[in-house]
Order: sequence, then C-alpha cells, then structure tokens
Amino acid sequence: MKSAMQNSGKRWFIAVMATLVHLCLGTVYAWSFFQKTVSETFGWSNSETAWAFSLAIFMLGVTASWGGQNLQKFGPRKLALIGAFLYAFGYIISYFALQNESLWLLYFGYGIVGGIGLGLAYVTPVATVSKWFPDKQGLVTGMVVMGFGLGALLMSKLLAPIFLEYFEKDLAKTFLAIGITLLVLLPFFANFLNLPTEEKSTEISAEKLSATKEILSPNFIFIWLIFMFNVVAGMIFISFQSPLLQDLLKAENVNIDTATLEKSGATLIAISALFNGLGRFFWGSISDKLGRVTTFRLLLLIEMGVFASLIFIKSPVLFSVGVCLILLNYGGGFGVLPSLIKDFFGTKLMPIVYGAALTAWGVGGILGPQITAYMKDHFSEDAGLYAYKVALVLIALGIGLSFFVKSKKNSIKIEL
Repeated sequence: MKSAMQNSGKRWFIAVMATLVHLCLGTVYAWSFFQKTVSETFGWSNSETAWAFSLAIFMLGVTASWGGQNLQKFGPRKLALIGAFLYAFGYIISYFALQNESLWLLYFGYGIVGGIGLGLAYVTPVATVSKWFPDKQGLVTGMVVMGFGLGALLMSKLLAPIFLEYFEKDLAKTFLAIGITLLVLLPFFANFLNLPTEEKSTEISAEKLSATKEILSPNFIFIWLIFMFNVVAGMIFISFQSPLLQDLLKAENVNIDTATLEKSGATLIAISALFNGLGRFFWGSISDKLGRVTTFRLLLLIEMGVFASLIFIKSPVLFSVGVCLILLNYGGGFGVLPSLIKDFFGTKLMPIVYGAALTAWGVGGILGPQITAYMKDHFSEDAGLYAYKVALVLIALGIGLSFFVKSKKNSIKIEL
C-alpha cells in the first residue's frame, strides 16, 4: 500500500474520475422528477410507475454484490465500462418503452438493464479508491459517493429540463437523449479506473471463502439491517419528494399552475441532491473521528427526530427542510458504510463484503418507493403521514440494532 500512497498525483486523478462516474450514475436519484409525469401521461398507477425505479435500485444492490466478489478477477475498468454501457442502454430501451406505452419494457430497460449497469459501475469506483487511499478512507470514499448523491442535481436541473424543452415535453425522446449523453460520458470516465499493481490478488478463492463466513456473521447481519432501514427512510423521499411537495403546495394554494408545481419539485430535487451528496462526504469524514457505528447511530437519531416532526408539519417550506435533512443523513449512511466494512472485515475482504452489504440498498430500494406509492394510491391526502410513521418504526429498529454490533477494533489487521 505504500507505493499507492506515494503515487499521490495518480491516485487523486483516479479519485476524481471515480467521483465523475458516480455523478453520472447518481442521475437515477432524480426519478421523482419523472414519476408524476410518467404516471399521468400513460395512465399507470403510482405503484406501477415506481416499480421501474424500485427494480433499478434492487438490481443495483444485487449486481453490486456480484461485482464486489469479482472485482479483482476482472478488474475495475472492465466492470465499470460494462456497467456504464448497460446503464446508458437502459435509458435508450426506455425510449422504445415510452414510445410504445409498454410498462413491462420500461421495467426491463430502466429497471433491469439499467439497474444491472448501475450495480457493476457503482461498486468499482468505491472499492478502487479504497485500495488507493488506505490513509484517508472516510474522506475519499465519502468524496466518491458524494458524486452519486449529486447526480440528481445534474439530472433535475440540467439534463432533463434541457432535453424536455428541446423535445417539447416528449418524454420518450428525452430518455433517448439522456441515454446517448451517458453513453458518451460514462465510458470515458470509467476507462481510467484501475487498482494499484500490488493489489491484484491471486488468492481470490480463499478471499471469497473467508468473506462468505463474515457475511454470515451476526455483525454483518446487524450492519446490513441498519443500512437497509436507513435506505428505506431516504427512498421514501427520493422516489416521491416532488409529488409530495406538489401536493402540499396545491393544498396551500389551489390556484397554483402546473409549471410552477413542476419547477418547485425540480428545485427540491436539486437542493436535496446537494444535501445527499454533502452528507456522504460530511458523515464519512466525521466517522473518521467519532467511529463508524457511533456515526451511524447519530444520523439515525437525527432522522428519527425529523420524521417525527414531519408528521405534524403541513408547510411546504418546512417539508422541504425535512427532506433535505433526511437525505443529508441518508447520504451519510453511504459515506460511512465503505469505511465501516473495511474496519470490521479488513482491506482484502472489503470489495466482496461491501458488495454484499449493498444488497440492503436493493431491498430498501423496493420497500421505500413502494411504501410511499401504496400510500399515494390508497390514502392520497395522508400519504406522507403514513409513510413517515412506517419510517419512524424502522429507524427505531435500526438504532436498537446498532447496540448489538460488536467492535472489532482489537482484531483488525492492518494490511500493507
């Protein structure tokens, strides 16, 4: 690892490229920008429409697990390039889905193909910079995953508005243009990802066997559940923050026009994306000082307080503040997780165990959006209220489980 630290210029360049890969991938977090429009345009229910996003996040988590196990076998460049192409093709297939009003083709393109691409391309930048920066784990992995959190800003305030205006609100052509743009940018950034020479392990089978034992351990199971509950809390808003805000604005002013509603929703997506991104960097850095589990416990406590407050809040402004705080802490979970996994399970096992931990993201990616979608379809006026109460219960469980995670501080092996 010493040579990796000495080659300062190269490792920082790789960290920047890794962050840009995540910035492009994070555009998936702007789904709520399209949720209401897609649902109303094609006559699909909130739940039916949200399944496209849920499938994408589920496939991300599942594929990231496989990617983590095979990172050293195939190398980060190859996995990231394949993922980049698949994620871009997911949007291109979605063009045909929307042109033909095919919900199942949308599931296949955006959800399955795009989701697999997300999983392959997501895990590789994080695991790569973790190898290059043994001395700045929380800082640098936080920086990289911050890019993913900021992706919604890129989509909601730049790509989607520009293409929607150019194509006169044609959703299908907008998805096609986004796919072509990603097809150009993502492979270019992904091409620069590689591991330090000395980290290309020849003991992959032994590492997989050891990692499997760790994945079955109580510590990993508790960490997986805590992370999954945090994901559900964030996904409740990531998938529906724009529609929920629009509902509050209409309740406050029945004469508000559609353009203003959509613009307000896009602005909230952009601002909350900043908090999502900064949370990954902020909490990742904080965890270097407070400890990983303590940091997780703290951000969950803050989330619990916010959700409890939102139950009684009807103001669009205060709702927006609450969304930003939730996503600050949601993003924080992603900023802390890579370092937590490395601290508990070691450097060599980190890509495999980290990939397995991301399956919690996939499960949370189904539960969070579907909880809100169900509430929207069956309890329209009180959808947020019921969703917040579910989130409160899950976060409380996460806080409780955090006290069962046993520290491995004394058994961690520093691998050079």
